[in-house]
Amino acid sequence: MIRGVLLSRLAASAALLAGLCLAGAASAQERGEGRGGCEADPVEWGGPAFANAVSFQRMEWAPFSATEFGWETYLPLIQKEIGTDCAPASPRFSRALAEFQYSHGLPPTGWFDAATFQVFRGVWQERRPFIMARVREQPCPDPPPLYQLGYLVESEEHADRLTRLLRRDVLDAYRELVAAARAEVPEVANDPELLQIFSGFRDPEADAARCAQQGSCDGLRRAACSPHRTGTAVDLYVGQIAGLGVDNTSAVSRLHMTRGPTYRWLVRNAGRFGFVPYVYEPWHWEWVSPTGGYVGAPPPP
Repeated sequence: MIRGVLLSRLAASAALLAGLCLAGAASAQERGEGRGGCEADPVEWGGPAFANAVSFQRMEWAPFSATEFGWETYLPLIQKEIGTDCAPASPRFSRALAEFQYSHGLPPTGWFDAATFQVFRGVWQERRPFIMARVREQPCPDPPPLYQLGYLVESEEHADRLTRLLRRDVLDAYRELVAAARAEVPEVANDPELLQIFSGFRDPEADAARCAQQGSCDGLRRAACSPHRTGTAVDLYVGQIAGLGVDNTSAVSRLHMTRGPTYRWLVRNAGRFGFVPYVYEPWHWEWVSPTGGYVGAPPPP
């Protein structure tokens, strides 16, 4: 056992030194071409890869207050961020993770840990301009006037829907996203329920009443000032466990959703249509325009 600990420490030291040497190089995905793919660099990154293989489903932690085991739920977003589709148990994943760590001022160990996740979380939150405005304590915006809102058609509405409206430009972007998903993902093409909307624009007064009734406006499950009031946020059906709701936030529910091809496609492609994710809720996406800039309200006609 002592020998195993020493080997792990040596591997971590090697990962640290190798990571420092990689600063300023091309992306992990580009380097993977022609260099052995996901199993490249096993000597330098074998230790961190083994650690990630163990923690992937066993790590006990509380990223969002409640205890969770493993970090598989967040893998699709992490892979997208570090530019690799390699599995956590692979040396290539560890190397790409180390580069992310180094670029954000963390020790480039290549080991996934809670501190690294908090940096990921911060990066993802910064892409949600509505949320960043709230962090800067800017006033909660007024909802758009009714003439800027458009109705969903029946095929776009989920049976568990809360609202039937979206801002018109966001509705157009949503329809383009769905058309692409149905063309590119067989599971989505074969199941019309997938990517239906169960919550779009929500009237602030109705939201406030719901918060008061359910006592759930804790900033995690529901916000007192919700991006849904802008008509630019959508809750999309990405699958569910039988007996659990479409927006059930239990660890097992969210893991089930992120394992599905619908969510994984969204992670890789929703940005093409201007949508960014909320890491805690696999179903929640916010439109920030295809250029990445938040558009608080469209110009008047």
